[in-house]
Amino acid sequence: MSQTTATSSQTDSADRMVRLRASMSARARAIEGMIDRLLPRVDGGEARLIDAMRYATLGGGKRLRGYLVAEVASLFRASTEGADRVAASVEMLHAYSLVHDDLPAMDDDDLRRGQPSTHRKFDEATAILAGDALQTMSFDILANPLTHDSADVRINLVRALADASGAAGMVGGQMIDMEGEGRALSLEEVARLHALKTGCLIRYSAEAGAILGQASDDVRKRISAYGRDLGAAFQIADDVLDATASAEELGKTAGKDEAAGKSTYVALLGVDGAAKEARRVAEQAESHIDIFGPEADRLRDLVHYVVERRN
Repeated sequence: MSQTTATSSQTDSADRMVRLRASMSARARAIEGMIDRLLPRVDGGEARLIDAMRYATLGGGKRLRGYLVAEVASLFRASTEGADRVAASVEMLHAYSLVHDDLPAMDDDDLRRGQPSTHRKFDEATAILAGDALQTMSFDILANPLTHDSADVRINLVRALADASGAAGMVGGQMIDMEGEGRALSLEEVARLHALKTGCLIRYSAEAGAILGQASDDVRKRISAYGRDLGAAFQIADDVLDATASAEELGKTAGKDEAAGKSTYVALLGVDGAAKEARRVAEQAESHIDIFGPEADRLRDLVHYVVERRN
């Protein structure tokens, strides 16, 4: 490759990242607006609970999961309103998991997205209740006819989120993570841990867009595989970031995995080996969406963003 060609390729890649970030920012604003609408402030005894729920969900963040829902849904010309509702739902479910994950009984982290964790801003009991309420609300949103007029679509969304977030998904992965502290896990065990704890919800987010669009079974499987591998690349890159980025870059405590004696991709493969594995899985994720052509370019760019990000 000539120097001119290489420079042109780098410029094109940089331009695509700029466009992706602009797209993600626009989607994030739409999702934040939807969460604000779905979770208005109230008076009365439950006001503190609602304030904690809003604090946990409206505190910024990449909105990667919500972006995936909306971007995949757009491939099938699904309703923007319905996609934003599902995106808000998955971001609420994700927020609940972070609120509980930060508790002293779990990862015991005082910092989240550069701000005090919910239990530090409020108190532990309020944080637990806020997480509980966010979890139940995420399913209530999916079951509402405003999300989609087809009961079959709504039921599929509810079932898929339950599968991704329960004992066979995110919560099960958290249990494996806690049990694995201070114990050497194999690469296969680490891969399964993260596939459940992080990957299942990212996979669901992509699949939810296909469900909203009433995609065929074959296409839905392809989208699901894309989400699965994107989730794996995301987590491997996250392990690299935990070992190499600062707390200021991450917006949360850095180096927590090593301090807790957790088995990670970095611990098993080294920083360079983990980064190489992230790129391999990322390429695999891209291969699943070849059938969509240029319409899926943002989803392809998202794969590169996940691997190259610094927070």
